[in-house]
Order: sequence, then structure tokens, then C-alpha cells
Amino acid sequence: MSVPQIQNLSNIKILASLTPEQRRDFEVSCRWKRFAPDELVIDQSAISRDVYFIARGRVRVVNFTVTGKEVALDDLGAGTLFGELAAIDSKPRSSTVVAVEDSDIAKMAPERFLKLMRTYPTISLEVMKNLTSVIRTSTERIVDLSTLGANNRVHGELLRQARSGRLENNVAVIRPIPVHGEMASRASTTRETVARVISELTRKGIVKRERDALVVTDFAQLESLVEDVR
Repeated sequence: MSVPQIQNLSNIKILASLTPEQRRDFEVSCRWKRFAPDELVIDQSAISRDVYFIARGRVRVVNFTVTGKEVALDDLGAGTLFGELAAIDSKPRSSTVVAVEDSDIAKMAPERFLKLMRTYPTISLEVMKNLTSVIRTSTERIVDLSTLGANNRVHGELLRQARSGRLENNVAVIRPIPVHGEMASRASTTRETVARVISELTRKGIVKRERDALVVTDFAQLESLVEDVR
């Protein structure tokens, strides 16, 4: 097993308010591991309640239908955490988590995580903000899946990804380039539909493909395609 390149929590967003000394008190109790691409980090059936912090890399949160179909819920990158639900309510894991790329991840025992929240109210507030964001995103996706056609769901997924990479001048950059199969899983449709929709948006000049990114050249128009239907 390779040794993680990063073994500190200095880039974890919810811990930004802590001093290095305060943060170190919790770093020393973490267990570190590097996960390879496609390696399982958390199994939905696991009974563990540890909380995970991504120091480097990216993971994907997924669920599976009764027929075994994978439904991608979200990708989480460096600076974020996951697994906090089980630590807070002591219930089983709600999702499976798989590494998307080489990832250095710290695992903190639930007791230490709860102590962190009790000791520092600012951390508790950041955790609540994080959970609020998850609820809002989930609500939006539920509405999309319930009311939108396949093409519009692909538009909605593109818009969701574009928001995190929005620049000035009505432009957004999605990096890395979205994989059709992954987008299909998120939008509950097929790879063929995703490919067709992106080709159509390209012809209209709304998106363009570059070497390592998909550039939304008209963010307002993409947003309009989604919001008008909603």
C-alpha cells in the first residue's frame, strides 16, 4: 500500500477556522490511506461510522437500484468530507463511495468528529451548511427526475457541473470533461442521449470541447434551457 503524499488536514474547508495547533490535535488521531481509482472507500452495507476527509483526489458517491443499476449522486474533491451522517445519527451508511482518482484520505473516528463539533461551534455550523447544500441539491435532482424529459435532465446535469466552474463573461468551464456514462447515470438516461444532447448544444454554440475541458460558452442560455422547462 502506497503512502499518502498528504497527511494533514490543512486544506479541509470546514476546518479553516482552526489554528494549526488546534487542527493538529485531531490530525494525530486520524488514520491515513491512499485509494486507487475505482477502489471502494465505503460500502453502503458497512456498519462503520467513521468520517472521511479528502486531502487529495476525488471520490464518487453512488447508490444502486434493486436491479443493480448504479446511480451516481455526487463527486467530492479535495478539501471536502463525507460519512458524517452515520457519525451524527448512528444509523447505517446511506451510500457507497468509490475513489475516482488516486486519493489521500484521512479517516476519523465518530467520537473524535463529534468532539470536534462540540468543541468548536464554527465547525458545527460548517457541517450544517454542508448538509443544507446536500439537501438543496437532492431536492433539485428529485424534481428534475420527476418532471423533466431525458434531454432536459442532461441539460440540468450540465448546468449543475457548470455552476462550480463559472467564470466571468457568461462562461463556465467543466474540468475534467464529463464522461458520458457518468452523466447518464446522474441524469437517469443513456450514454447515447448524453452524446446527442452535447452534440446538439455544440452545434448551437452553447458548449465547445477543448483538450481537457468542456467549456460552456453561453451559461445564460444553458440556464434558460433548464429553468424555462422547470
